[in-house]
Amino acid sequence: MTELHSMDQAFIRKLTDLILANLGNVRFGAKELAHESGISNYRLNRKLRAITNKTINQYIREIRLQKALEMLINEEVTASEVAYRVGFGSPAYFNTCFHEFFGFPPGKVKKEGFDNALEIHPVQGPVIKERTVWRTFILTSSGILFLAILTYLGYNVFLKKSSINEGSPVKNPEKSLAVLPFKNLSDSTANQYFIDGVMEDILTNLSRIHDLRVIARTSVEQFRESTESASEIGNKLNADYIVEGSGQKYGNIFRLRVQLIEASKDKHIWAESYEHEIRETKDIFNIQSQIAQSIVAAIKATLTPEEKQLIEKIPTSSLTAYDFYQRGGEELRKYKSDRGNIQALKRAEEMFNKALECDSTYAMAYIGLANVYWTRHRYESYYSEKYLDSVIVLSNLAISYDDQLAEAYFMRGVYYLQNGKTDQAIKEYDKALKYNPNYWEAYREKGWWVHIMDYKNMDFVKAIEYLHKSVSINRGKELPDLLRGLGEAYGSFAGLPEKAKYYYQEAFNLDGDSTKYFSYLANGELVYRNYRKAVELYKKCYTRDSNNVDIILKLADAYLMVGQFNESLKYIKKSEEKLEARPAYFYSAMKVIGYVYWQNGYKKEAEQWLNKQKKISEESIKMGRYYSIDANYDLAAVYAFMGDKEKAYENLRIVAKISVCPLWLSATIKDEPLFNSIRNEPDFQQIVNDLEAKYQTEHERVRKWLEYQGML
Repeated sequence: MTELHSMDQAFIRKLTDLILANLGNVRFGAKELAHESGISNYRLNRKLRAITNKTINQYIREIRLQKALEMLINEEVTASEVAYRVGFGSPAYFNTCFHEFFGFPPGKVKKEGFDNALEIHPVQGPVIKERTVWRTFILTSSGILFLAILTYLGYNVFLKKSSINEGSPVKNPEKSLAVLPFKNLSDSTANQYFIDGVMEDILTNLSRIHDLRVIARTSVEQFRESTESASEIGNKLNADYIVEGSGQKYGNIFRLRVQLIEASKDKHIWAESYEHEIRETKDIFNIQSQIAQSIVAAIKATLTPEEKQLIEKIPTSSLTAYDFYQRGGEELRKYKSDRGNIQALKRAEEMFNKALECDSTYAMAYIGLANVYWTRHRYESYYSEKYLDSVIVLSNLAISYDDQLAEAYFMRGVYYLQNGKTDQAIKEYDKALKYNPNYWEAYREKGWWVHIMDYKNMDFVKAIEYLHKSVSINRGKELPDLLRGLGEAYGSFAGLPEKAKYYYQEAFNLDGDSTKYFSYLANGELVYRNYRKAVELYKKCYTRDSNNVDIILKLADAYLMVGQFNESLKYIKKSEEKLEARPAYFYSAMKVIGYVYWQNGYKKEAEQWLNKQKKISEESIKMGRYYSIDANYDLAAVYAFMGDKEKAYENLRIVAKISVCPLWLSATIKDEPLFNSIRNEPDFQQIVNDLEAKYQTEHERVRKWLEYQGML
């Protein structure tokens, strides 16, 4: 027995060394550990269970958490920094795992002032002290980490002997799942759209349940042809459960098999097969509803009567309309994955219209069309008085036929937001989340466009919360950009540059896009008024993508700020044609271009661009467009440069009324060259000081909140 115990310890030490050697690698999971240890995944899992009663992923996670605890005690680091260093892809997920394992958030480690990791044990409830003799043996043998391993070995026995744990409340873990793309087993690939549609409807039904975190549709597409195990996929998606399925369609006969897997154990906990002749749409929708309810029951999630009613709803009685809608959805997905595929967008529009010809009450078909028109017209009609009218008309029609349709409220939110009616947009987004609490786009919209970009509703704490929620749901191709947005919220708005850099780095680790990586770093240098460093970084971006108009303009702006007007003009001229095509997208660039032309002696061209800036700003304010507060700032800058101080201050005072000031605005106004004529005047300095004070207040508020959450 002694020899066997010694062999087990050696085996555990080997696994632990391998995990520690790959500690910061978020993709190091069960498959990788098995490969490194030289045995199969199955044998490793079986042996580890026999020794520790844990799965491979559980063991890896707990080693990481023990190492995280050691770092928090012994180093001057934040919880977010530790999360990345020990291989967690998300600080929010790290906080959840840490809290569940140790019984308190990571932020409490600093607050309580623990002197040693030995004082803390992975229990739910009160801390349990070990015997001195046992502790001494451990310390002399191999230190803190080996103590953690032996604690694992005796953990269950120790808890059984202790009466302290009896009756301790156990926090239910978050129930999260991912629905993978279903396999099409039909003889014809022409039925793929139908199988994908069934899968998406099941995912949508599950997304309506508040007790579940459901990974977004775009996140699972990467695993369509994957041979990875459920545990590996679950680890990458931060999902507890994986839903797999396959389907066949022969004429009107529909066969479907679905199974539910507990990801950490690679264990099947529910499976069912279905075969029906499709005579009515309810034959399909009833099966999809049954599957969702069976999954909820299998993982013991709560399903409210209202949610049950939602997932049992039959959206159309026309099989033909449903078929056209599914085809339209497939074409729209093709376009979103390939923005240059205009034909796919046209085919989507055609399919949605055909669906409505078959069933004029089909609410989702109206939303399909609204998506098409939003995609097509969001830029080209920005200054039209009927901007996006088709979107609101179609969304209202959808709601008239289904007043519990999350997608319709979301599209109404988009419409109201873009037309400057942010308060109404918030109500619409909240309704969307009421009927689909896993609507990642709604969390992103509220986080970024409402609480980051809208001056009336700026609230960086809420913004960061919503953006983190969006990141936790979407683990797909949009994730790097979501992370960059989160980083920008921390850096350019809340004034926490180190946290911003962590998220930029995480995004870069995922997609390897060095152009975006350097661009976001450069933006940060501009915000922190390190203009020469910004030039250096933007030049790196330009060498990688010389056709990106945003990078070209930012490089021109950076050269302007260091007084190199000739260099600035060189890049300005490269951007002009692209600007003419999408003026609304580059609304604030006009004044910069005008100023650069002026400094290079081209006064006629300068006046033309400055007048364009005035026009575009005045139209935005008149029409109540989203950009209106920034428009006041741009107008103030133009008027100050042109010598009209009265109008400059009139617009500046409107800007100064904002209750929360982002760092970028507080920094930009201090060095804005167009304000040189009034920079030293007391009224201007008072406005600058007021904005700085508002920024500092919000910065401190965010910092304290993050500290309380254990995220700083």
